[in-house]
Amino acid sequence: MIKANLTSVNGFLLVGFSNDRKFEILHALLFLVTYLLALTGNLLIITIIILDHRLHSPMYYFLKHLSLLDVCFISVTIPQSIANSLMDNGYISLGQCILQVFFFIALASSEITILTVMSYDRYAAICQPLNYEIIMHPSACRRAVIAVWFAGGLSGLMHTAVNFSIPLCGDRVIHQFFCDVPQMLKLSCSYDFINEIAVAAFTTSTAFICLISIVLSYIRIFSTVLRIPSTEGRTKVFSTCLPHLFVVTFFLLAAGFEFLRPPSDSLSAMDLMFSIFYTVIPPTLNPVIYSLRNEAMNAALRKVLSKEEFAQRKMDLKAIFKL
Repeated sequence: MIKANLTSVNGFLLVGFSNDRKFEILHALLFLVTYLLALTGNLLIITIIILDHRLHSPMYYFLKHLSLLDVCFISVTIPQSIANSLMDNGYISLGQCILQVFFFIALASSEITILTVMSYDRYAAICQPLNYEIIMHPSACRRAVIAVWFAGGLSGLMHTAVNFSIPLCGDRVIHQFFCDVPQMLKLSCSYDFINEIAVAAFTTSTAFICLISIVLSYIRIFSTVLRIPSTEGRTKVFSTCLPHLFVVTFFLLAAGFEFLRPPSDSLSAMDLMFSIFYTVIPPTLNPVIYSLRNEAMNAALRKVLSKEEFAQRKMDLKAIFKL
């Protein structure tokens, strides 16, 4: 691999998974397959929700935006890593690194926020069913999604502005397969991280508030569900709540472990595992988790993939082009 001679004033060197060319190719192929699976699954969910009018409810509206976030989130880091491995070149320009940090932080923050909104939606649906349509009015859902994207963008902007205002010294080698903020702080000329610490504290506090909100929502949800006399009713509720709870727990634990622990001087197998856990696995598994036990999603998928539906869509397209 081309080493530090590529790390000019305007760039960085991302340390890959291995210096062995065979392992680099294997890593690129595995990441490519995973990336295509994530894109296919999330785009399929978005398409199903758009096409099936039975899924035009707040829960699936938020799920559609979660899938859109997943598509964007995995596209921030994986294509660059694949390209670097195939070209045997870990170089990333300053501009690319700035964009990667901004979008990575912004989309990760947006994911945490929308998962919180989704937990509140389940709380309102199960614990306050009589007021659900008022609480989750379409205009309220739209405002919630706007707030999700705005909060993510603001978080990404603050982290990017502060992180790249710190002067860097020495070899610009980042011990990760993407521009990871904790690893980049090791390149600073001094230990004056007060601004970055303040921003990180704000972000961590916000994530902690989201986590507490999710926990409280599910405490109320499970206490309500356990009072449902019907086994079928409890099963139906758990089928929509448990996948969401699993996704929230997995994402927050992996991300929290990565960002709260001190950065290491070298890239270990543990570092790689946890970075993959919160950058690659959630966007890939979310479509499977949310559709596996969801009867409405499975029925909509069968409908969209049916021959009759393809024929109907083909007729609709022909009618549009004739106009």
